[in-house]
Amino acid sequence: MVVELALFFYIVYRYKLNPTTRIIALIIMLLALFQFAEFQVCGGAMAELFMHIGFIAITIMPALGLHLVYRIAEKTNRYVLAVSYAFCALFVLVLGFRSTSFVGYECGGNYSIFTIADKVGGLYFTYYYILLFLSIGLSLYFAHTANKMARKALLWQVFGLLSFLLPTGIVNTLHPQTLKAIPSIMCGFAVIYAFVLVFAIVPTVSSKKTQVS
Repeated sequence: MVVELALFFYIVYRYKLNPTTRIIALIIMLLALFQFAEFQVCGGAMAELFMHIGFIAITIMPALGLHLVYRIAEKTNRYVLAVSYAFCALFVLVLGFRSTSFVGYECGGNYSIFTIADKVGGLYFTYYYILLFLSIGLSLYFAHTANKMARKALLWQVFGLLSFLLPTGIVNTLHPQTLKAIPSIMCGFAVIYAFVLVFAIVPTVSSKKTQVS
């Protein structure tokens, strides 16, 4: 959390905020918020409340990540973004404000375990992974026709997303019991993505001469 907050303030101090860098700063702040929520869950201080806050934070991130891809590529697809944000809002309401969405939670020392109700969990992780892999796919697709700077940022975006997806998948494969802790493990590795955003993608998009709104 401290690292991600430091990265957030570094962006705000070092770069002029534009629509693209604002998305990046928000993603990093949401990562920090989830880490803080995990700390509160393990610390026992209003644990149930912070469980909901943490899931609100991570639920918004895939939609923002997809939006970031379109921003970097200077493309737009209002239908895709509208659908992604609509599902994002739906799961924010369900996981953020319905106590019946969770069966329970547990602090596992190295990671936190959040048990989502069966009817919600399957749909939620479908939403989550579809947007993540769509972001990867579109980044690669747009990179073919993008200018040099945008292509570089898009490929860094792919690397950043894989930097937490692949390690999480490896951990889950080697230790299947960790499947219940996917959000915690994924966000733990996502600190790598935060560094990629700040030191690889932000300098690239900030150097572009044009920005679309």
